[in-house]
Amino acid sequence: MTSDFYEDLEARSLIHGASEGAREALAAGSLTAYIGFDPTGASLHVGHLLPVLALARMQRAGHRPIALVGGGTGMIGDPSGKTVERQLLTREDVQRNVDNIRGQLGRFIDFSEGGGALLIDNHEWLGGLALIDFLRDVGKHFTINYMLAKESVKLRLENEGGLSVTEFAYSLLQAFDYRELFDRHGARLQMGGSDQWGNITSGMELIRRTRGEHVNGIVMPLVTTASGVKFGKSEAGTAVWLDAERTSPFRFYQFWLNTEDADVDRYLKFFTFVPVDEIASVVAEHEANPAARAGQRRLAEEVTRMVHGDEGLERAERATAVFFGSRPAQDLPADELLDVFADVPSTEIARSRLEGEGVPVVDLLAESGVAASKGEARRLIAGGGISVNGERVAAPEQRVLAEQAIDGRVLLLKKGKKQNHVVRLVD
Repeated sequence: MTSDFYEDLEARSLIHGASEGAREALAAGSLTAYIGFDPTGASLHVGHLLPVLALARMQRAGHRPIALVGGGTGMIGDPSGKTVERQLLTREDVQRNVDNIRGQLGRFIDFSEGGGALLIDNHEWLGGLALIDFLRDVGKHFTINYMLAKESVKLRLENEGGLSVTEFAYSLLQAFDYRELFDRHGARLQMGGSDQWGNITSGMELIRRTRGEHVNGIVMPLVTTASGVKFGKSEAGTAVWLDAERTSPFRFYQFWLNTEDADVDRYLKFFTFVPVDEIASVVAEHEANPAARAGQRRLAEEVTRMVHGDEGLERAERATAVFFGSRPAQDLPADELLDVFADVPSTEIARSRLEGEGVPVVDLLAESGVAASKGEARRLIAGGGISVNGERVAAPEQRVLAEQAIDGRVLLLKKGKKQNHVVRLVD
């Protein structure tokens, strides 16, 4: 039994454009649809969540999704939305990326036999494709005029670097993918970002010309922040990955927690499965008291749990509490503590100095620069403004011992409520 997938996409403002008949095709019963993923990196990032969740929504609505990993097209790289040509990857690099992405997609989509979803690598048919056969079977159906009219082609031709023949052919390869999935699995809908419209319509045209069938396409909006910045980068300008080894659950959680107020409603609709009417309640609560950040917290919780599971969310929330001082530093292992406080000043000190009787805390504060002098360190301690690993230093005579270090490696000094300093013990 299918639910109204198209209506849900509309309610979430996820339809940027659709072919004539797409709504009716989805309403008619279970439909096979696909989205392609370009394996140019070893991990998906938050920018991929929109299409990944579209497939998951599709499956939940009773349709059959296909995740197409571009092990073949990834050897070329899609020029859509790019101002310069991508660096070509080796087959080994592409295959390694395909394997990693396959595992990540499985967190969101049920590829088991009962789930019905398919995960396919287009290298299966593109890897052994003969050029002459391809030109006769596919190329003859597209005029140069048709190709030049594509927005992705026009934009690149306006640039000084131009467009290589390799990239020019990408749209034809993607059209061939659509026809192969139509022939092999009955795919009648392709989805993607709005920059994919030209590639999708090429596939629709090829199927119309060679199979005499009408198939459909739907494109979703390209996500930007309310301030117009491209979505998917942290405040430091680095990509936010779905791989916990590349972006820790804490940093992933913080990315969503730092969402601008104006983006909360859109992002809850785009990146969660929370029903639209419930989102309206969350947003109303958020707007009534923006300082409480109820909308950002719900968003961060939902997406972090979805990507990293309950355990990852618990780690992220624990780390966040330590970062803001509501939990002691000892609640985190050293590696997580170093990740949480990676951007604060740090000092290295020989472990041997802290063994035995340890180092006077006023010396450590002055050496690390937390205090400008030992005299200032004493005044800060007297005012209750210094803590070590979250425990307030009661007297200037206290000494810091090696056994206080978390995992024998890290000490966290704090001055006041906001100034943190990491001390690393080295041999």
